[in-house]
Amino acid sequence: MRSSNPVFSRRGFSRDNGYAGFNTAPQAGSAQGNPYAQNPYAQNPYAQADAQYGAPPQAPVTTDRMTMDDVVVRSALTLGTVAVGAVLAWALLPVSATSYGLAIGAALIAFVLAMVQSFKRTPSPALILGYAAFEGVFLGVFSEMFNSRWSGAPFQAVLGTMAVSGATLLVYKAGWIRVTARYARIGMAIAIAFMVVMAVNLLLVAFGVAEDGGLRSFGPLGALVGIIAILLGAFFLTLDFKQIEDGIAYGAPRNESWLAAFGLTMTLVWIYVEMLRLVAIFSSSD
Repeated sequence: MRSSNPVFSRRGFSRDNGYAGFNTAPQAGSAQGNPYAQNPYAQNPYAQADAQYGAPPQAPVTTDRMTMDDVVVRSALTLGTVAVGAVLAWALLPVSATSYGLAIGAALIAFVLAMVQSFKRTPSPALILGYAAFEGVFLGVFSEMFNSRWSGAPFQAVLGTMAVSGATLLVYKAGWIRVTARYARIGMAIAIAFMVVMAVNLLLVAFGVAEDGGLRSFGPLGALVGIIAILLGAFFLTLDFKQIEDGIAYGAPRNESWLAAFGLTMTLVWIYVEMLRLVAIFSSSD
């Protein structure tokens, strides 16, 4: 399973931690001695749902397979590392040009670590926790900067992130959203288009063509873009939930729970940052 951040591509659980594509044909002899290779999720985590939705799969009885407890524990460790890094950065790095520089450096390191993990065939706890630590430092300084101008904005953003995550989980568990191959393709196409537009907007701002942040301004247009970004974050959460659910149902290797934690963390960070900007925009309009 790849990260849930829109910057990165995604993969499903697969044989020998390889990449699973849609409509992938089974490999000859792969079913022998490997119950995980026999299930359809080893070929395609979403396309099978089109034909089998509503029929819960049966997980093979075996050891060293991912469980919900594994996902919860790894996610708690990863998100806890982010939180500790953010608290320490907030407490030890007062708002200044130096802290801004350190935050940018931490963000770049976190990005590199995330990229390395995203292209690895197997999860690396050290890379994932390292990413979480540096991301936490960036978020701590970033949140303190917003709080210095809009008091209480980080707390409101945390509540907003929890609300979006909880609502997405509720909608997913209630079956109101079917995570199918078509759903994933359409959502990914929208996410890629969004990222391209944001990249172009950044270039226009950098060269002075667009003023006040362009599409990322602190006005009504910026608020609309922020809402779209949060909806995309919710979309990636549904993909994360589906991959976790199918990974557990079909007996994915236990170490895949680190990838589940990695994906959830990146998505929640994405939603939090966008929620923080949205809170600031609405606070500015008061």
